[in-house]
Amino acid sequence: MMTFDWLVTPLAYGFMQRGLIASVLVGALCAVVGCYIVLRSMAFLGDALAHSILPGVAVAYLLQINLTIGALAAGIAVALGIAFLSRPGTLKEDTAIGILFAASLSLGVLLISTIRTYAVDLTHILFGNVLGVSPGDLWLIGGLACVVLITIVLLYKEFLVLSFDPVHAAALRLPVNLLRHLMLILLALTIVLSLQIVGVGLVAAMLVTPGATAYLVTRRLSHMMMLAAGLGAFSGVVGLYLSFYFNVASGAAVVLTATGVFVLVFLLAPHKGVLWSRRRPRM
Repeated sequence: MMTFDWLVTPLAYGFMQRGLIASVLVGALCAVVGCYIVLRSMAFLGDALAHSILPGVAVAYLLQINLTIGALAAGIAVALGIAFLSRPGTLKEDTAIGILFAASLSLGVLLISTIRTYAVDLTHILFGNVLGVSPGDLWLIGGLACVVLITIVLLYKEFLVLSFDPVHAAALRLPVNLLRHLMLILLALTIVLSLQIVGVGLVAAMLVTPGATAYLVTRRLSHMMMLAAGLGAFSGVVGLYLSFYFNVASGAAVVLTATGVFVLVFLLAPHKGVLWSRRRPRM
């Protein structure tokens, strides 16, 4: 009975209901998109794009428009910039990411430093504020999440080939550059949607950790995505409850929950877990 009350009590508040729905949506979305990041060993890409939205947020604040619009514009611009600089015959992708990451972060810090009244609100951008999700935010998150997920479903096979073997994708005459651009845009959309939940500083963890956890126990991308989505949603719900009852930062609670699940799987996963490997008889 006490457990039931513990679960139900927060649901009496509208902000908790909206926060839970947003956490599930964003947790699952980050995990699905993050599977491509894990497979391509591009964790730095997610972190770079997350920080690249700072100039857009600052400009949107100066122009007194919706911060999400500014973040989205900056994220897509940097994503396309990475794709342009790393096109075949030019720079490697990690080099392009490093250049634009540093430039975007520096520009964002410069712009924010000129806004003296904005320092108090900065923590919400860096670390999230899921309990502040409004009905309008929820509709935006839900709508854009559907766009991203539907795109992934429709282009599942193309993205699969591109992630595992780009050379083979080119041999099949797939539009490799267009698919790369689209994948980067989808990643930028996912990061922008995650700002309210985990913030700029922690979004890379939600992109990588659930996918890495699922990678340890699955062999097919479709299974990896489904398991990662479940783990991401679970982390969002548990983290939000921890935030509510212990009065701690919601974004940090969500990320630490996902990390805790990863550690358990890393130790105990059949065949790949550290402890499992030690229990197997040596030949």
